[in-house]
This record gives sequence, structure tokens and C-alpha cells, in this order.
Amino acid sequence: MELKKEKLALQMADISGSTFDKVNAQALIFDNVNLAGSKVNNANMSGVSFSDVNLSELKMSDANLSGARIEHANMSHLVVDHVHLFGTEFTNVVLPQEGDGNYLPDGQYKPIVFRNCNLSNMEIIDCDITGLKINGILIEELLKGK
Repeated sequence: MELKKEKLALQMADISGSTFDKVNAQALIFDNVNLAGSKVNNANMSGVSFSDVNLSELKMSDANLSGARIEHANMSHLVVDHVHLFGTEFTNVVLPQEGDGNYLPDGQYKPIVFRNCNLSNMEIIDCDITGLKINGILIEELLKGK
């Protein structure tokens, strides 16, 4: 997809399976959009807004999402690799409910994976982080050492 407009707003659209490659799309707005199975590579999407969006199985690499807002999003099996998330806000972002096909065979949620990401100064407020792993170590184990 080649974006030539200064500002693009997508509302109530199904663009699942799309590829965004080498995109400079600051202040992009996705509202009630299905992006399942899409790919975002080498993209500057600072200030992007995702609201009521299906991001399941989205693969994102080498991207700038600084200042992004992500609200009411399905993020099951999301993979984030080498992505800048400075100032990103996640609000009411939940994994899908049991029985909706987003579980692994052992009954666990498909994980959200962050690889090679700078998450410094990240603040987690009023969230259930049970099962969160940092470098393969459960957060519960890391917190025991404090």
C-alpha cells in the first residue's frame, strides 16, 4: 500500500492480510478496522491511533509507534520485533475470551511477543500481567528477587 495523503482515516474496514512496507504514515487513524494477519515492516507510524481494532496475528517489525494510542484491541498472537513504543498508550486492550479460537491446544492464550524492543520507562497500571515473561522468565519469578 502506498500512502500519498498527508492523513488517512480508515473506519469500519476489513483490510486483514494487508502489508504495510516502508510506510511513513504519521497520525494514521484505524477505527473499527480488521487488520488480522497483516504485516507492518519498516514503517514510521508515530501518533497512529488504533480504536476497536482486530490486531490478532499482526506481525510488526522495524517500526516506530511512538506516541501511538491502542484502545479496545484484540491483540492475540501479536508479534512485535524491533519496534519503538515510546509514549504508546494501551487502553482496554484485552486478549480474546475462551472458545473464540485464540487459544493454544493446552488452553493458554496465544502469546503477544515483543522481540528486540526498547520498553524502557514503560508503566503498567491496573493490568493483569500473570504469565508475562521477560527473556523467557516469568514476571512472578523476577519480582520474587526484589
